[in-house]
Amino acid sequence: MGFHRLQNALLFLLEIILLLIISSSSPFILCDDDLINLNSPLPPNFLFGTASSSYQFEGAYLADGKGLGNWDVYTHIPGNIIDGSNGDIAVDHYHRYLEDVNLMSSLGVNSYRFSISWSRILPKGIYGDVNPEGVNFYSKLIDALLLKGIEPFLTLTHYDIPQELEDRYGGWLSPKSQNDFTYFAETCFKQFGNRVKYWVTFNEPNIQAMSGYRFGTNPPSRCSTHFGNCSNGDSEREPFIAAHNMILSHAAAVHVYRTKYQKEQGGSIGIVLQALWHEPLSNSMADKAAAERARSFTLNWFLDPIIHGKYPAEMEDIAGSVLPKFSTSDQEKLNMALEFIGINHYTSYYVQDCINSSCEPGFGVSWTEGLYQQSSERTGVPIGESLPGTVDWINVYPQGMEKIVTYVMERYNNTPMFITENGYGFAENLETNTKETLHDDYRVKYMADYLDALLTAVRKGADVRSYFAWSLLDNFEWKYGYTVRFGLHQVDYATLKRSKKLSATWYKEFIEKHKGKVIIPQHNGEGFQY
Repeated sequence: MGFHRLQNALLFLLEIILLLIISSSSPFILCDDDLINLNSPLPPNFLFGTASSSYQFEGAYLADGKGLGNWDVYTHIPGNIIDGSNGDIAVDHYHRYLEDVNLMSSLGVNSYRFSISWSRILPKGIYGDVNPEGVNFYSKLIDALLLKGIEPFLTLTHYDIPQELEDRYGGWLSPKSQNDFTYFAETCFKQFGNRVKYWVTFNEPNIQAMSGYRFGTNPPSRCSTHFGNCSNGDSEREPFIAAHNMILSHAAAVHVYRTKYQKEQGGSIGIVLQALWHEPLSNSMADKAAAERARSFTLNWFLDPIIHGKYPAEMEDIAGSVLPKFSTSDQEKLNMALEFIGINHYTSYYVQDCINSSCEPGFGVSWTEGLYQQSSERTGVPIGESLPGTVDWINVYPQGMEKIVTYVMERYNNTPMFITENGYGFAENLETNTKETLHDDYRVKYMADYLDALLTAVRKGADVRSYFAWSLLDNFEWKYGYTVRFGLHQVDYATLKRSKKLSATWYKEFIEKHKGKVIIPQHNGEGFQY
């Protein structure tokens, strides 16, 4: 019997059993909130949430002992951010977190993914003291979440590191970063581990490595002339060095958690990667191979070492001469050094082979990127639907969600997956009015279609355990500043007032339809107890 038929049969049988119990005279109490929609393929303990990051949300950039972070410095350099803005205030989550927790509660979410500001906890990294005010802020946030029944899903670093570490030894380009990150991770395990059950080491280190060290569009802005406009850097070597140090930092933090904290605290730990879907431009073997290279040079670049202890074969074949090597000791720590894979998925691209055919300059074309051409269209036809105001890097292709989840399931033996980010970015313009912003039916359509594709992957057997919408609020969107809105709630940046959008109402209704649990009665000899 196929998986679909077996699952449907089991669900039907369970429904019959419950109906028989309800019609019996045995005493029990069964509330509507205890039941799921039996047609939903999602597991009973599925996490529905929203996601954020410290720099994009918190503000209070030098408050209460916080040190300078790399993004604090980067955004204050003229020309780095499109609208000349920064995250000094952002959406002031640092002072308004109770209001924001209430917004989450009103949505009906049962989890919140957020990140720690490393420089708020350790302003000078391993070279200074723990900042008690920083610890106190996150402790209060965690307690406020738990009080509302919202599970903290904590990311240790989401692009930001203390500027002190960049100045002292070059940040991720130095192996010293491994000790610094491990010390930071252990500090957080000690302070928050009794209340946090889900830990993420890095958010999108694959983007950090490429944006910071290949194209120079993120701090520390290092690149070669051919790849970007930077004063220093080596785009063909430094991304691999930074990635190697992040991979080993992840493994070291996981080792500390597993050997010193996990048994007592009972949590799990993983990593989050940006996961594009790469669709072959044609059915040719060359383009299919190019699509696999694209996945290997972006996603598998990190997951293969962490799970299998070595870089993907496609990377070794092309870029083996510049790839750092893992020692025997490294490989031992990297043996399945995670309990779950976090997937940030927004968009998909066509991919064309550049080994056997000529390609124009662009992303992926160089030998250290994988020798493929990435495109949003084929013969002039876009890969996905065009929605109003879509951010320029988002191609609306819901099938990509199903395909990337299925790909990860098959390549990594169905390791538990958490969808840690998915959302729709609206590029604001001067003609946009508040009514249009709040009535974001385009975001509703995007979320509905992508969630439907995710449900299809789950029905095929993918072990998916969460969906986090990006984001709870409009916020500072990196190089785009405040010109792009991803929130389920609008933020008036002049007053910081939060206003519910149509997508927030839709998401609440979707959660209500799919959340909950089936209570299986236990017989105590006299009757069924719940």
